[in-house]
Amino acid sequence: MKSGAAMVVEALKAENIEIIFGYPGGVVIPLFDILFAEPDIHVVLTRHEQAAVHAADGYARSTGKTGVCLVTSGPGATNTVTGLANANFDSVPIVCLTGQVPRSMIGNDAFQEADIVGITRPVTKHNYIVTDRSALPRTLKEAFHIASTGRPGPVVVDLPKDILTEKLDDQYPESIQMRSYNPVIKGHQGQIRRAAELLNEAKKPLFYIGGGIHIADASEVFRKLSKKTGIPSVSSLMGIGGLPADNPLNLGMLGMHGTYVANMAVSNCDVLFGIGTRFDDRATGDLATFAPHAKIVHIDIDPSAIARNVTVEVPIVGDARQVIEELIGPCRAASIAPWLEEIDGWRNAHPLNPDAGGNKLSPGMVIQAVSEVFPDAIIATEVGQNQMWAALFYNYRHQRSLITSGGLGTMGFGFPAAIGAKLGNPGKTVIDIAGDGSIQMNIQELATAAQEGLAIIIVILNNGYLGMVRQWQELFFNKRYSSTCLRKRAECPPACNNPGDTCLAYIPDFVKLAEAYDAVGIRVTKKEEVIPALKKAAESKNRPVILDFIIEEEANVWPMVPAGAAISNMLLGDET
Repeated sequence: MKSGAAMVVEALKAENIEIIFGYPGGVVIPLFDILFAEPDIHVVLTRHEQAAVHAADGYARSTGKTGVCLVTSGPGATNTVTGLANANFDSVPIVCLTGQVPRSMIGNDAFQEADIVGITRPVTKHNYIVTDRSALPRTLKEAFHIASTGRPGPVVVDLPKDILTEKLDDQYPESIQMRSYNPVIKGHQGQIRRAAELLNEAKKPLFYIGGGIHIADASEVFRKLSKKTGIPSVSSLMGIGGLPADNPLNLGMLGMHGTYVANMAVSNCDVLFGIGTRFDDRATGDLATFAPHAKIVHIDIDPSAIARNVTVEVPIVGDARQVIEELIGPCRAASIAPWLEEIDGWRNAHPLNPDAGGNKLSPGMVIQAVSEVFPDAIIATEVGQNQMWAALFYNYRHQRSLITSGGLGTMGFGFPAAIGAKLGNPGKTVIDIAGDGSIQMNIQELATAAQEGLAIIIVILNNGYLGMVRQWQELFFNKRYSSTCLRKRAECPPACNNPGDTCLAYIPDFVKLAEAYDAVGIRVTKKEEVIPALKKAAESKNRPVILDFIIEEEANVWPMVPAGAAISNMLLGDET
């Protein structure tokens, strides 16, 4: 006979789960008690439940495995909602185990009761509440199967306390069959042939890779297709790393803050071949003007994602890796010299400028220095200007090397995600690129990183503002910096919109904060200090390091496409 809690641990071991992220509470004490004596599962105590989900998310994205988190009922469960929504948007496999009050108390407004199944239904791939102890093994098996197959996503399993303590003589199933859930893996042969014919006939073909290239572990086979055809590529934010950044066929990221050459190539191509991407609004801009001359091919394992936003000439439902493997044979080397010359013209006309800025450190230069010192790192990011600078200026070479919140745009994601990535990849350098605003969303996880002995490097691009919102206020709201200055004090004039000599230099003092958490803190204010500071951070073996780079306050991300405009209508900074 085994308790429900013991069955949960049996399931975790059967699914080869070695690490879980969580925060204990009353109703899940029986489960934490069994985990206390379980040598094969490492429990990571985060300092907030949202961070537990983000850490499981970063672990899953960086390893390709399913992430697991465990929290208690009520506020413990409701604190996971942002993390679950984030993972759902970006198709990340997570099983989130939540505690629940005993079955007899559900619906009675019991202490720390919340209808987490109802709350999370819109932001998860699937969810369960276990009301029958005999159903627990199958429910757990289904949860792991659903989370990790098809288009991956988060699955919640809500566990009443008495389910965890009730004993039965049962076993965890080795396999599962679900009649109502059978994702299509193999692409339609006729559609694959049509797609190959379009590529072979195109005069201005272009690949567009999204996050699905990583989810399907398709980067290697896509690189073979790219090399054979010689067709250039653009990527979404989530597709970065699918093709090495220094590959001449890689035109970079498209969209609102995409490169000039990528946006112009999309706007002028005659065949756009999308792989594992949602064609979301930040990438497409004005849909009426997006790829106006192109016939679109779209591969995606989720049929509901195809033709949702754009008209698709050749839809292919299936696993990206398998479909690309079948495309390599019928696709020919492209004869597109005039197209490549046109692309080179755009590339040379408006290259990225890492040194754009004022008298202080340039964020692009800092990111390029990070790339120089740590060429093979896993980069996690927060959200905002720091995220876009990281996307544009780091030289990504490997699959799953960028861990970032794409669909939901969650501030506070990067640092806990970096913790998960580091635990999943202990031999790799993991760096969180952050803003001074977003890092404070989950700064308490410095305690987690310090106690776990994780030498994560946190690169803070510190401009004293909520930078991306401030940039919009500068460009479109007459520099009315409403609630975006992070150094504002009570005595500051209400209409102040310029940093001055009387402003606080920074708040908080991240160097002192690092030391308070038993981490290393280094402040950098001069260009000649950048490389030495990065090299010093590399020397840390078991302590997190904060590198506080004081950058130009009003540095902006360029290019920029105004909201709702065509992606060919770019603001280019000093040239505008």
